Amino acid sequence: MIDITLPRPDVTIKKKSDPQESHIYGFTDFHLISRETGGIFMFYNSKDELLFVGKARKLRPRIKKHFEDTVSPIKNHRDEVTRIEVCIVEGLLDRAIYEIYIANKFRAKYNPDRVL
Repeated sequence: MIDITLPRPDVTIKKKSDPQESHIYGFTDFHLISRETGGIFMFYNSKDELLFVGKARKLRPRIKKHFEDTVSPIKNHRDEVTRIEVCIVEGLLDRAIYEIYIANKFRAKYNPDRVL
């Protein structure tokens, strides 16, 4: 059996309760997420259930795209996301392994193509 140690989140941002404070589905702290580094990101709901896990070469633009895109797997569930966790992971292969492992181990709700 392969033993994979999950990285700890480098950044966690939470949805603001006051919609006046936010500009993207309740989130205002996107500036805390690196624009230039790669890694993995996880979207959680208010019950701490994993909704979606993804990987990106450039984290901030990719995460924001999930809240703007018409083809995102979470497009109909954006309001469910209450917390975003980001882990900096430099290697492309490492990101792919973490994404598949996390999606399967924690049964990500909106990663149907990754969950075996």
